[in-house]
Amino acid sequence: MTDGVTAGVAAEESALGASVTRRNCLMPSLVGLGLLSIGERCWAGGQIEEPLIDSVRSALGSAVRNAAPPIPEFSSTDARLHYLRWLGAMSERLSKKKKDFETRKEFLQTVWYESKRAGLDTALVLGLIQVESNFRKFAVSVVGARGYMQVMPFWTRALGDGDAGKLFHMQTNLRFGCVILRHYLDREKGDLFLALGRYNGSRGKPQYPDAVFANKRLWEFVPSK
Repeated sequence: MTDGVTAGVAAEESALGASVTRRNCLMPSLVGLGLLSIGERCWAGGQIEEPLIDSVRSALGSAVRNAAPPIPEFSSTDARLHYLRWLGAMSERLSKKKKDFETRKEFLQTVWYESKRAGLDTALVLGLIQVESNFRKFAVSVVGARGYMQVMPFWTRALGDGDAGKLFHMQTNLRFGCVILRHYLDREKGDLFLALGRYNGSRGKPQYPDAVFANKRLWEFVPSK
């Protein structure tokens, strides 16, 4: 990318950042919904362990084990510029949760990669992460769910090597979370409301899906013209 394009993207990111006040955007939505206290407790993830037929287990296991690095690829310069503008806007919004720019960049790049890889809306995945862990890498729920996407340890036995400690690794956690949500979405024939309920172990109840949808709106990106 040329220096001129880089400067243009940086200027646009700066303008986007200046136009968004994030001081009280993230926490009040969750506190108001009863999802987080002032101490930032996470909403306990609670996927329920269910038997998987061999073909599903094999497909999910293969998706989880794919070791491709989380490096986004783009079909055009416009697509790459869109990503860079998204990255700048999301980095600004996430800055109060993750102070270090490189840490934010790596996290957002991985969220983008894993959500796209699983065919999921990136804003939805960020909204789910906010509800589940409030962007805390080492969050643990009262039922033992772990990491950013609050993945239950039984998934490492079903699809991996059984080492639940790996769920605190950023890409591993995001990979598992996105693959699991995609599985639930397929199982519910595209019904996102029911898939989210299944992800949380509260299928059919509105509180959790409604919370994710509300927080998804905080992470939607509309590029300026």
